[in-house]
Amino acid sequence: MGVDLFGQEIIKDELLRDKFIEPPFSVLDTKSGNWQRRKRLWASKGIKGEVGRNATAIIGGTDIYRKISSKEGYDNRDNYVSIFDPALCEVIYHWFCPIGGKILDPFAGGSVRGIVANYLGYKYYGVDIRQEQVDSNREQGISILPLENQPQWHVGDSREFLHIGDNLYDPFYNQEGTFDFVFSCPPYANLEVYSTLDGDISNMDYKNFLEAYELIIDNSCTLLKKGGYACFVVGEVRDSEGNYIGLIPDTINAFKKAGMKYYNEAVLLNPVASGSMRADGNMKSQKLVKIHQNILIFKKP
Repeated sequence: MGVDLFGQEIIKDELLRDKFIEPPFSVLDTKSGNWQRRKRLWASKGIKGEVGRNATAIIGGTDIYRKISSKEGYDNRDNYVSIFDPALCEVIYHWFCPIGGKILDPFAGGSVRGIVANYLGYKYYGVDIRQEQVDSNREQGISILPLENQPQWHVGDSREFLHIGDNLYDPFYNQEGTFDFVFSCPPYANLEVYSTLDGDISNMDYKNFLEAYELIIDNSCTLLKKGGYACFVVGEVRDSEGNYIGLIPDTINAFKKAGMKYYNEAVLLNPVASGSMRADGNMKSQKLVKIHQNILIFKKP
């Protein structure tokens, strides 16, 4: 191993990747060749994160969304749905969850986080309010993983389903300190409206959204073991006047209210893709083109 002109030891990224999959830096670049190779490898296993997510985007067209057309089995309107990156799951699990650990996902829309978890030897438990989403997730799980190694997806409102003291049919959830890791990508307020169901926080105004969101975070953190980590992948959302609503600071405050310590933060840098084409239109109102998401990590003392 060499040194630079100042006598400092040079550490090559390849060595960090051998140990950490990706260098454990505060910027994760999904455009890199290594990241894209891992993403293609996961895609080759048949994961389809968009299936079952027939959402309507209130503010669509950012690079974190894929346009789903009627040719792919949806209705006649065009929809934009977020797709979780399986390569990010692999990295985050490796960094923050013990080998074979139990993972809780209180917003379990999409199959990606569950399939990647169990494929890698973890045990995933997810809750989503929509029956059709859970059915789709289970169908994908069965098509990719052995029957004896299936992620556990449950239908329910995480405000009640994860609440300590309820008479739950699965007593596994009714214990404080059950899970090793909490990992989720919550609704970005009403950016994507997934359903009109009561209890679906994606269709709530922001005041009610935040109240429900804080309760779900508190429930999830209660079920987390002491010393365990929680990670939410979030992005900012604009209101009807074009101003950011503050979802990121509100998420941080919600975890602090739940007794968690704000421990790490990172930026997930997405490909520019259509960003260049949208830049001119955005800058007519001085709005920067968003090509990143925020990874927020908390620790339970």
